[in-house]
Amino acid sequence: MAQLKCQGMCVKGGSSELRIPSNGRERRNANWRPRKATMVHNLCLTMRSHEIQSRTLVEDIRSLRLITGIKTPYLLDGRLDLKAYDGLINMQITQGVEGVIVGGPAGEGHLMSWDEHISLIGHTVARFGASLKVIGNTGSNSTGEAMQATEQGFAVGMHASLQINPYCGKTSIPGVLAHFNSVLPMGPMIIYNMPSRTGQDILPCVIQTLSASPNFVGIKECAGNDRVRQYAEDGKTVWCGMDHECHDARWDLGATGAMSVTSNLIPGLIRELVAGKKSPSLNKKLMPLIEWLLHEPALTGLNTALAQLGVVWPVFRLPYVPLPLSKRQEFVRVVEDIGREHFVGEREVQVLDDNDFILVGRY
Repeated sequence: MAQLKCQGMCVKGGSSELRIPSNGRERRNANWRPRKATMVHNLCLTMRSHEIQSRTLVEDIRSLRLITGIKTPYLLDGRLDLKAYDGLINMQITQGVEGVIVGGPAGEGHLMSWDEHISLIGHTVARFGASLKVIGNTGSNSTGEAMQATEQGFAVGMHASLQINPYCGKTSIPGVLAHFNSVLPMGPMIIYNMPSRTGQDILPCVIQTLSASPNFVGIKECAGNDRVRQYAEDGKTVWCGMDHECHDARWDLGATGAMSVTSNLIPGLIRELVAGKKSPSLNKKLMPLIEWLLHEPALTGLNTALAQLGVVWPVFRLPYVPLPLSKRQEFVRVVEDIGREHFVGEREVQVLDDNDFILVGRY
């Protein structure tokens, strides 16, 4: 007799046994009605006692001013370079960063296997969890994957999860709510709204509904500062997810702080930008670097920049490739204008040649 394993979906009535009639069909009579599946939240994913004890308070996460979407560096064969990764995290801690997103877009989580992903979250917690908050990007366009990855992320100690709405194959607003509500009971959760990547805006009505849960932390908002203002005025915790808008979002519109990519390169200055004091002059000074990163997808610029600073190997997992030579030369000028001492690493910035880079398709 086949047995159904509980994976977040329970058959109404509590029985785990699936009975199949010998003729392969259910017997029907005049009162027969099609069976309805019932989804029971948080009954099949009970948390173990040590996970409950280590659970981070939502308010601890809400107080963070600067969270870096940390880059994932690679060895020459494309495997994760944990030595370089630890060096990057240490530089973040030294410069006052309070949290990191592991395996987010900047960390190329979408190019990792889930084994790599969860292992890296666990490694980060074990090495640095006492010094900063570890937010695991365990969202997915598949609800089942998001549930499994988030449960595993909390099991290895992450302090909160970052959850994106289903992308590519968009769903309805009730579907988006059902997706998030399948994960929300597991622990503190931040919603990530990036319509330009997902093709679907997470509307304020969705956030309003989710915010009733005690596990709802806030929003990483990338849909513009009007939305940031709206959430801040409504009393919700919101981080600006666009570096070119984070100064104004923080000081003029009520954002808690920023979830930043540029802070991979200049963590101390971005910390000053969002947690020091209002400084239009500093914002103007940093804008050429931020615009350089955004010229093409930020992952391309970030990988190129860190390689030229000498803190990671010049290795790219495809489909990402380095910026062209003209942009690599421009980066050196940007570093000189801001000051090399403000950037991560200790080596002199250099212009790498095309043949210095390694592109890896299989790893």
